[in-house]
Amino acid sequence: MKEMKKSELIFTAVLVPLDFLMLLGAGLAGYFLRTNPWVIQYRPVLFHLNLPFGRYLSLVLGISIFLLIVFSLVGLYRIKAMRPLLDDFLKILIGVSAGMIILVFYIFLRREWFDSRFLMLAGWLMAILFVFLGRLLINRLQKFLMKKYHFGAHRLLVIGNDDIGQKITEQAKKQPSLGYQLVTSLIEPDIEKIKTRIKRSGLDEIILADPNWPKDKILKLVNFCEENHLVFKFVPNLFQTLTSNSRAETLGTIPLIEIKRTALDGWGKIIKRIFDIVFALVFVIIFSPLYILLAILIKLDSPGPVIFKDYRYGYKKMKFLFYKFRSLRAELCDGEFGTEAGNQMLKRLEKDQKNMRQGEPLHKITDDPRMTKFGKFIRKYSLDELPQFFSVLKGDMSLVGYRPHMSYEVEKYSDEQQKMFCAKPGITGLAQISGRSGLSFDQEVKLDLFYIENWSLRLDLVILLKTPFVVLFKRHQ
Repeated sequence: MKEMKKSELIFTAVLVPLDFLMLLGAGLAGYFLRTNPWVIQYRPVLFHLNLPFGRYLSLVLGISIFLLIVFSLVGLYRIKAMRPLLDDFLKILIGVSAGMIILVFYIFLRREWFDSRFLMLAGWLMAILFVFLGRLLINRLQKFLMKKYHFGAHRLLVIGNDDIGQKITEQAKKQPSLGYQLVTSLIEPDIEKIKTRIKRSGLDEIILADPNWPKDKILKLVNFCEENHLVFKFVPNLFQTLTSNSRAETLGTIPLIEIKRTALDGWGKIIKRIFDIVFALVFVIIFSPLYILLAILIKLDSPGPVIFKDYRYGYKKMKFLFYKFRSLRAELCDGEFGTEAGNQMLKRLEKDQKNMRQGEPLHKITDDPRMTKFGKFIRKYSLDELPQFFSVLKGDMSLVGYRPHMSYEVEKYSDEQQKMFCAKPGITGLAQISGRSGLSFDQEVKLDLFYIENWSLRLDLVILLKTPFVVLFKRHQ
């Protein structure tokens, strides 16, 4: 139930000719780069007789129109209030790459040979860059107009005064570029109050932030929004969240709904495993010189083994052997492979009030005295976790998932927190890019459960792309 604002239609409609111009510009840029005298002196042009500029231009025009169709199929022209740039970039990458693969396949079937491999490669790279720059320009313009003039912003009423309602109102106030202009928030509104607000301030959207509202009131509110052409959104309660992954079937003539724990069942599990193997193998090859360098520096910094190993709980609450580069002094390592002195010292550190997380099964050891000088460095930039790529290849872990948990921590988990074990732990995850150790354990679990329930390959790619920025620049979103 959503009525599009004119601004959303305008900005989306502008994207089509803008993308076309950017694709055309990318094709021309590739051509002029290849025919540039500086390039020619190293690699002479051989295709100018078979592919004069006029014929090349007609090809670029045709390919640009074809790519616009591909863009439409991958969802680049869905009407939205604000378009996330990272989401658009991934779709542009997929769209351009798919379009070029189809083009190469078409050339192969026709038994033709394209006159310049450089133009193909340059066109692919330039198309991704140019189209994304166009989207970036529109995004900045849209944010500026929303922030300065509230142009296109949804005039918002929030219902509910608990933590969720307060967070929604704070975000709407602090970040006008999100596309919302907060009109007001109400705790227990009746329909008459909302009618008054609509007449007075031209309300566009209502968000029900209280997930425990009575059903009869929700139905009245939904009917009211439909009658008055208002957008209605709500924060789901536990049952509604559970039914996000469901499958309908029948037992004889009786309809049944199966609630699935995660989208990571069936083909989802197969796709994720292939994704993990391919990328983990690539990362191991890329980081192989770094593995050797870190091993040498760890040995030079302090005596003892290079690798720290311990048991962690993973999929279906099964134990697996977990590896990290050692960051603690060897004689003070904890865990099942650690020393008695290390485990005793850990217990003393956990009793210290400053290391306690109130009401949670985890501890956060600040300024751990057991850590080596080089250990502090590799912990700061998460370099100690690089050996976990081998755990991914073994199948014990995934690239993206929840944080691997220690035995004594898991023993204290609630029933809700135990739900994480229907998937594999990961090297990175939604919680890690959303605050890392700054999150409470309850917040961490909620993010992990959200990831498990809403898994998609695109979500994995987004998390992987954001992880290095979070680690290097401490940017948590």
